[in-house]
Amino acid sequence: MNVLNIVHKPVLLNECLDYLSPVGEIYEKNAFMIDSTLGEGGHSEAFLQKFETLRILGLDADPKIQEKAKIRLECFGRRMSFFRGWFNDFYANFSSDSEKPHLILFDLGISVFHYEESERGFSFRLDEKLDMRLNPDSIISAEELVNTFKEKDLADLFFNYSEERYSRRIAKAIVEARKASKIVSSKVLADVIYDAVPSQYRHGAIHPATKSFQAIRIAVNSETERIEKALKDAFLVLENGGKMGVITFHSGEDRIVKNYFRDLAKKCICPPEVAVCQCGGKPRAELLTRKPVLPSAKEVEENSPSRSAKLRVIRKK
Repeated sequence: MNVLNIVHKPVLLNECLDYLSPVGEIYEKNAFMIDSTLGEGGHSEAFLQKFETLRILGLDADPKIQEKAKIRLECFGRRMSFFRGWFNDFYANFSSDSEKPHLILFDLGISVFHYEESERGFSFRLDEKLDMRLNPDSIISAEELVNTFKEKDLADLFFNYSEERYSRRIAKAIVEARKASKIVSSKVLADVIYDAVPSQYRHGAIHPATKSFQAIRIAVNSETERIEKALKDAFLVLENGGKMGVITFHSGEDRIVKNYFRDLAKKCICPPEVAVCQCGGKPRAELLTRKPVLPSAKEVEENSPSRSAKLRVIRKK
């Protein structure tokens, strides 16, 4: 693998630079940012280039993609540091003695690297071993999930994680196919899904296996569970006056972020059964994006993975 071959283009980059700019009294010339989903380092590189005194800590669970980022960002010296592991674990174990970040960014999308270079079966276009683990140390792989989950559990997974309309048909086809032979490659799985859906569905705007592959990846990496906990823990460690931005790519993710940010901005967070406010009636954060920021038509044209991206940003009070 050519470690200098950058294949992923960061989404909503200019919007992130604008909304998460390290300006204001709390920053001075000592701003500290955590890039919670470093990937190949595209967002971090742009921030470091634009804001010359900014320091960044980049988190990533995948050692291979992190090595690419280290080489890409080594020119920034001590302004860039790295942590290998899941972002939810990092924030859950954040030390009270550690420096609090002024800026936090989450980009919850899957990197093009994983489709093009990881060789772990993320893409239905390639014939690769069915794995889909972002962290190779994780226990369950896509192969194990596809070959051991019950039909109902597979159907629920496809529907709940990716709103796949033919979830039951696809689940049934997978269970029937694995009776004859274990499903071990991404190409075989994609073909099973393709054959399972109605003919008109095979020629839509996206490949018929897109949503199912997305759901399997989310399940294998426990993405939804990690996001909910990580957002809350990240907000706790964020410096007062600091900003947190989250880029999502599907409705389930965006719903989690929208609801949490909305709750942080409420004036009262007491439960409905409490007749008189006991929390002090002070919002914990300010919504800097009341509606999600979407990519421009130009960006979608130039970088198709950005088409479903949404950015939401808050400032901690």
